[in-house]
Amino acid sequence: MASIKVACVVLMCMAVVAAPVAQAITCGEVAQNLSPCIGYVASGGAVPPACCGGVKSLVSSAQSTSDKRTVCNCLKSAASTIPSYNDANAASLPGICGVNIPFKISISTNCATINF
Repeated sequence: MASIKVACVVLMCMAVVAAPVAQAITCGEVAQNLSPCIGYVASGGAVPPACCGGVKSLVSSAQSTSDKRTVCNCLKSAASTIPSYNDANAASLPGICGVNIPFKISISTNCATINF
């Protein structure tokens, strides 16, 4: 009986050690997920499927308020590096990709004041 208890404790410890640790989203991940969107944001036209895939991936990954603020700030920062950036094209991406986000994608968005 004691050996069964010890085995159960060992299994529980292994499960805790093996459990994935949640990591915060980085601007590198935001840039990687949204790089297929650059052409659309700059020039309009058709939105590549990989762009919507990246948008959806970020929406599902950013669950905490901290992650959502990070994504918002990273988007603003990345927008400033896109030649011919078009704010209207960027703002239309969530709707085109069928996701809801709690802020407008815009270089004028104040990420600190958004209620997530």
